[in-house]
Amino acid sequence: MERIAILSDVHGNMPAMEAVLADIRARGISRIVCLGDLAGKGPEPAEAVDEVRSSCETVIRGNWDEFLGLPTDDETLRWHQERLGPERLRYLRELPFCAELRLGGRLIRLVHASPQSVYRRVQPWDSPEDRASMFDPPDGCSGRPDALGYGDIHQAYAQYVDGRLLFNCGSVGNPLDLPQASYAIVEGEPDAAAMAPFALQLIRVPYDIGEAVARAERLAMPQLEPYCRELVTGRYRGLHA
Repeated sequence: MERIAILSDVHGNMPAMEAVLADIRARGISRIVCLGDLAGKGPEPAEAVDEVRSSCETVIRGNWDEFLGLPTDDETLRWHQERLGPERLRYLRELPFCAELRLGGRLIRLVHASPQSVYRRVQPWDSPEDRASMFDPPDGCSGRPDALGYGDIHQAYAQYVDGRLLFNCGSVGNPLDLPQASYAIVEGEPDAAAMAPFALQLIRVPYDIGEAVARAERLAMPQLEPYCRELVTGRYRGLHA
């Protein structure tokens, strides 16, 4: 049996990333896949990109990874761009759109937000048709997977849709369901020719939120107050009003 950790949406939060990596290593897991949004929102974008590059065997592109590489007059985006620098921005822009794994005789497809786009957001309470569309093949892929894993919405969940497993690994650095870092583990036989035992775990990892807030304050990052409120409450900033 092989176990693979799947994480997403680090968003420049290094205390959360360090806690998740420590938990992964304590479980003896060496293979890690990242589903995008390495930077943006949090105070340490360059450090997060460098850590993901060194720790993860596969990294795919998220919406922040894409639009951070575009010219902008937005002061918040420029703050993150300046800290990332040209080489990291190029790396983020060139990340692949999706990845695939085979475990337990199952095809597991991984995307950031949806097979259609890094900007198309699908929630666990959306219509059956919208959720079923998550199994449609993206450009360059063929066939519908047995399981589809994604990030983007910062909320961890798992459900079956028409007999196929749809799961979200949540967010490492900006969870919006519970103020604890989140990631997933998939487990199964890597070379199984037919359906074999398979497992999915959704893991929550407490981390030092006070340190994450202190780092953001020391760097006087833009959007400081709503960012810190999200870390402390696990609640999306648009809902606080």
